[in-house]
Amino acid sequence: MMQETLPEVPGRNVPKSRTPKPGSFRKALRKDGSLYLLALPGIIVLILFAYLPMSGLILVFKNYNFNDGIFGSPWAGFSNFEFFFSSMEEAFRATRNTVMLNALYMLTGTFFSVAIAIILNELRSKWFIKVTQSVMFFPYFISWIIIGAILFSLLDYDKGILNQLFTAIGIPEVEWYSSPWLFVIILVLANIWKSAGYGAIIYYAVLQGIDTSYYEAGRIDGASRWQLITRITLPMLIPSIILMTLLSIGGMLKGDLSMIMGVTFLNPLLLPTTDIIDVYVYRTAIRSGEFGFASAITLYQSVFGFLLVLAANRLAGWYDKDSKLF
Repeated sequence: MMQETLPEVPGRNVPKSRTPKPGSFRKALRKDGSLYLLALPGIIVLILFAYLPMSGLILVFKNYNFNDGIFGSPWAGFSNFEFFFSSMEEAFRATRNTVMLNALYMLTGTFFSVAIAIILNELRSKWFIKVTQSVMFFPYFISWIIIGAILFSLLDYDKGILNQLFTAIGIPEVEWYSSPWLFVIILVLANIWKSAGYGAIIYYAVLQGIDTSYYEAGRIDGASRWQLITRITLPMLIPSIILMTLLSIGGMLKGDLSMIMGVTFLNPLLLPTTDIIDVYVYRTAIRSGEFGFASAITLYQSVFGFLLVLAANRLAGWYDKDSKLF
């Protein structure tokens, strides 16, 4: 039997050209002019505070001094990078501590934020949820200096509340500010207390957008509350978790200098685990006015963070194409 061939239709299966037609931008401007106007302040701020300051990257390759300024200072080539990488032991320790602490912050913060959001989603008392959200959100606005003062009143060796309690029940006192690895746990707990409530509110807002018909269908099929959480709630949260994780990975090499200064007071005994890149730059460059060196390390952090985002975005695309940032 001869296969019947369809007549060829002009223009069939021919992809449409994506070349914008002349005047299309003006038509879009007339149609969505109010939206462009609404985005204009954000675009201006982005250009002024994100792109124009990039001209200061020239400082990375300069031997900066105050008299000649940024553009008049003599060229230094890659000597600012060589100063950092010449002491490989300290550079490796600072990079290791930064990645380790940020990874712990990200993992524990995500876990507790998601757990709190799910618990709030399972509650039915509206007033209790509102009060809980306000209480959890409050620590996010507290300065690390205040948190450091609170921790010092708890952990001080001589007058700290915990050591006094240990003495009262016969437990040996602990030298908290002389135990570097013990302070890693303290920093992680402090970060959870400060930021978990903020993250929980973000995930809780996502949960409020889930169609309730999914839960109704699950209850009709006899699913328990735990099964509703594991089969509906968590899968619905995964895209948001991936997105928040990708945004966090971009700052994996960005340490929180104010946190380390406020909580540890730059105690030299704690530097084996708290000497992150920002602290190292502050100790070796900012205090001595070596702004070229500080700028070089900042560029190193940004480039390395960008590469981490690209790699994590690729991994997220393998799991779910819709979860990628770009």
